[in-house]
Amino acid sequence: MATKVSLRFAKLADTELDNFAQGVIDAMTGNAIYPSPPVTMANLQAAKDDFTDKMAAAQTGGIADTAAKNNSRQTLLGDLRRVATYVQMNCNDDPALLLGSGFQAQSTNRASVPLEQPQSLGLKNGASGQLVATVDPVRNANTYEGRAKLTDDAASWLPSVFSGDSQRIVLAGLTRGKDYTVEVRALGGSTGQSDWSDPSSHMAM
Repeated sequence: MATKVSLRFAKLADTELDNFAQGVIDAMTGNAIYPSPPVTMANLQAAKDDFTDKMAAAQTGGIADTAAKNNSRQTLLGDLRRVATYVQMNCNDDPALLLGSGFQAQSTNRASVPLEQPQSLGLKNGASGQLVATVDPVRNANTYEGRAKLTDDAASWLPSVFSGDSQRIVLAGLTRGKDYTVEVRALGGSTGQSDWSDPSSHMAM
């Protein structure tokens, strides 16, 4: 069966879409498999940053700010759909290449089976300022989302990262010597996403 790019990102909540778009940008930038996307990563970053700014303005603004945010969201979604089509045409039906773009694959499982919560979250140090998370594989998942925050910060999660490999979810750009709390959830299947894993903490080095 052909591997197809999922367009379910259009149904994500604003903050999740913002994080997803950044994950695509990070994965596509410098990716030799996808050298000539129809939207450059610089332009996609600009659309994503505009959406981020207008999201923030809409939280404290009025009707006009909300309308501007919604328009910016549609622009970002349009750009993401164009890039998704390009990825579909260039991934050679290879799930690993597809997931390497930051996009998700359509599930081939038609049963509405909820994704299980990821178990056995482990953390280790990667390169400088990185933590590498691992979880047990989740049945019917096609990618994994990881998020981190400073352990002493009650609310502010950093932008999510995405990986097609449950054994290598890399959280980069962390401050060395700081303790971070990490959670992971599975994405895919027919129900979209699992619950977040139980949190685990580790110091970035």
